[in-house]
Order: sequence, then structure tokens, then C-alpha cells
Amino acid sequence: MSRPQLPEHEFTLALDGIDPEMPDKDVDALYEAGCDDATIHVQDGRVYVTFCRKAPTRLDALLSAIRQIESSGTGARVVRVATCELVTQAEIARRIGRQRATVHQYIKGKRGPGGFPPPACILPENTPLWHWCDVAQWLYENDMLPRQVWEEAITESVVNTWLQHREQHRRKESSELARQVETSFPCCE
Repeated sequence: MSRPQLPEHEFTLALDGIDPEMPDKDVDALYEAGCDDATIHVQDGRVYVTFCRKAPTRLDALLSAIRQIESSGTGARVVRVATCELVTQAEIARRIGRQRATVHQYIKGKRGPGGFPPPACILPENTPLWHWCDVAQWLYENDMLPRQVWEEAITESVVNTWLQHREQHRRKESSELARQVETSFPCCE
């Protein structure tokens, strides 16, 4: 009897602390650490590692890749899952395979159940940006997005929040600011 196949998860991790020239010794160390299911590339001075990893869940895939990279002996640190968390109306439409006009109607409440999440920010050109995680949740709750896509959005958002928090504490100045902010607000329950 054959074992069930594990699902493949595709994702890209952005690294810091590693030479963007990617000497052979670093490439070899990453592969020897278990990143043999990945492709390494450099763009604008940043090293990225793109995986196609088999694992029970996306979280398992992400965490195992982060552990392997950071234990490779290269000095590499994962700073984020390189996914675009802020999305435009056009990007929302592209991700869900709908027309931009349809997404505009969702946003304005003229189509769908209403209650579309508000933008996270607005660029100077009056271009609103939404958190993909918030949009994915609204779409999933309204039967417009598969559960798997919604879960991937949440997983990547949580992992990125943790990685960002870790980076903040790594920097001495940011770490002190974080402590001041944390002591100013009651803890979430």
C-alpha cells in the first residue's frame, strides 16, 4: 500500500546576512542543509530562495525551510516570506480571477454581501492598498475563495509578523522602542 503524497508548497523567502555574490561555498551549504528543493537567486542586492517543498501543511513547509536556511552555517537569516501582503484593486482581481470592475463593486458594497475590508493605507496618488490576508478572509467567508488560499494568506501573514518582530528585537534601537510600546499597552488576551 502506497503512502499518500504530501502536497507541494511553493514560496519564496527573502534573506539577509548572506553575501549577495553567493559564493559556491554558501550555495553548497544551503543545499547540504536541506534546501535541495529550492532555487537561489539575487535581485537588487537581496538573496531569495524559492522553494517547492513537500510538507503536510504550508506552515510545516515554511518553518522547515527557515530552520534549514538559518542552520546552514552561512550566516543567512530569513527576514520575510516574499509575498506581497499589500494589494491593489487590480491585484485582488488578478488573484481571484475576476474583473477589476467586479472587485470595485465589492469594495463599494454594490455587489456581494457588503462589508469589504477597508484599505490598510492609501498611497499619495490616492491608490488604496489592502492587506491580502483581510481580503482573503472576506472572500473566503463569502464563498469566493477556496479555504486553502485563505489559510495560505493567514499562515504567511503570521510567519511574516513573527519574522518582523524578531528583526525588530535584533536591532538594539528598535528593541528599546518595542519595549516602550509593549509597556504602554495592555497585553492582548
